[in-house]
Amino acid sequence: MAAHLIDGKALALSIREQIGKDVAQLAEQANVTPGLAAILVGEDPASAIYVKNKKAACGKAGIYADENKLPASTSQSELLALIDKMNADPKIHGILVQLPLPKHIDSKVILEAVSPEKDVDGFHPYNVGRLVAADPVFVACTPKGVMKMIESIGQPIEGKRAVIIGRSNIVGKPVALLLMHANATVTVCHSRTKDLPTVCREADIVVAAIGRANFVTRDMIKEGAIVIDVGINRLEDGRLVGDVDFEGAKEQAGWITPVPGGVGPMTIAMLLQNTLESAKRFANK
Repeated sequence: MAAHLIDGKALALSIREQIGKDVAQLAEQANVTPGLAAILVGEDPASAIYVKNKKAACGKAGIYADENKLPASTSQSELLALIDKMNADPKIHGILVQLPLPKHIDSKVILEAVSPEKDVDGFHPYNVGRLVAADPVFVACTPKGVMKMIESIGQPIEGKRAVIIGRSNIVGKPVALLLMHANATVTVCHSRTKDLPTVCREADIVVAAIGRANFVTRDMIKEGAIVIDVGINRLEDGRLVGDVDFEGAKEQAGWITPVPGGVGPMTIAMLLQNTLESAKRFANK
């Protein structure tokens, strides 16, 4: 029997509609409009599309979007000066620095320069530490979206065996922490994991986030498992596919996310939600 589809596009649309209502209410009651500053350095085509999509999503939700496009020649000190300016701007409640940055700029220094109170990406060490302590302020958008998708199917997470394939700071590690906080038993796998297929087959929940096209195959999945595919890879023929071999996996899994139309739309929805939450904190001050 084919797996149930977890439609990230539809779920994100529902969340964004509620965000739009909450944004309007905040503006009416507290005279505060959530503001997101997006900073793009250089001409990376994929990054430009991501920023464009995020700006469009802000507009639909009633969130003020301040787009800052800088040339690839921008120095690290110039970028830090812009971030300082955004940190001090009361109209801005979230700051997004689009990665990757040009090689002459230290991404770690830049991300740490963003005020933790405006770090809607959840990348600042302060916010990472709060997540480790199970007391988060901002949760990184993709991991937060992954959890919303798992929760949307109505299955309890507590007590389940979860396998995360990939240990990046952006997805793998925070997803593992969130599932742990939800009382799942979590195993994080990576390039040095021995006998990965056997480990995977033990999982009630599989989250694939390694950036390798069609890596997770049907024989690696336990019957009825929840499969969340975070990967997005472009094949030589131009098609976009995930880290999971969707056609094979859907015959074994109980629930599965598509690529595209799965985790991607949820990431943007969570960015808007984090910006709204930041604006609410500002209003309450």
